[in-house]
Amino acid sequence: MAKLKVTWVKSAIGYPEDQKQTVESLGLKHLNQSVIKEDSLPLRGMIVKVRHLVKVEECLNEAE
Repeated sequence: MAKLKVTWVKSAIGYPEDQKQTVESLGLKHLNQSVIKEDSLPLRGMIVKVRHLVKVEECLNEAE
C-alpha cells in the first residue's frame, strides 16, 4: 500500500480548534515535523481539512 509523508509547515495559531486537533491527530507535534502514514480515505480527508498547514509527498520507500 502507498505511503504519504505529511510535513507540518505552517503554524495553526489563529485557525479554528478543530484544525489544530486535526494536525495533532495526524501525529504532528512540532512545526516542520514529518510523519509517514499509510494512504487511506480517512487520512486524505484529514489532509484536505488542513491542506493549507501541511505539505504532502508520496513516499517511494520507507527510508524517507
